[in-house]
Amino acid sequence: MAAAEISLSLSPFSLLVLARFSGSIVALLVLTWALHFKTSFYPHSSSKEDLIYAVLHPLLMVIGFILISGEAILVHRWLPGSRNLKKSVHLCLQGLALACGIFGIWTKFHSRDGIVANFYSLHSWMGLFCVSLFGAQWLMGFLSFWHRGEVRMTRIRILPWHVFLGLYTYGLAVATAETGLLEKLTFLQTKGAVQKRCTESMIVNGMGLSLALLSGMVIFAAVLPKHQTPHSKTIYSSNKLHS
Repeated sequence: MAAAEISLSLSPFSLLVLARFSGSIVALLVLTWALHFKTSFYPHSSSKEDLIYAVLHPLLMVIGFILISGEAILVHRWLPGSRNLKKSVHLCLQGLALACGIFGIWTKFHSRDGIVANFYSLHSWMGLFCVSLFGAQWLMGFLSFWHRGEVRMTRIRILPWHVFLGLYTYGLAVATAETGLLEKLTFLQTKGAVQKRCTESMIVNGMGLSLALLSGMVIFAAVLPKHQTPHSKTIYSSNKLHS
């Protein structure tokens, strides 16, 4: 009863508004952190190119990968039109998010230390696993739902797994970003470059909290049953009685 009351009180539209608001806060915080506090991203070398890649990594992974993939999940909630239109927009947005994720990882592996030197932490392991799973999920979605050669029964069987893996991968991406924020902030505070109570620490912690709120809104909006008006419910009940 409580879950039903919550689903009625929180309409898909209100969840979309809250998700967009949380996403705007996340984008604003990550832009402020990466562009205003650039000293935290100075690499070991003095190359300006390495600094650009270091700044691009959080921008691509948070805005490009997480925010765009979240928007792709919500496409079926806000985009009017046919199912084919929604599927095509969903596929394109997820493809753009995948491209941002791959390029974002490449920016970390672009340094002269090589791939092995950057592949040591839980954050890096989770990032590679998440982007790899996201790519497999995108390919499965393309072959199963977009490619005309697949029969309808195959798509029906795969749909629950596609939805589950999509939400799981999105949640994993948020969890990976949280470990990255914690790793970066802990590293800066250990070196003494950032104080525990300062503006930059508040921005990073606020970003982590906003990401957690955003993921909850996106996932809840994705699993929330589509809103039915009393008129539609009456028609549905009448059809069930006559069938």
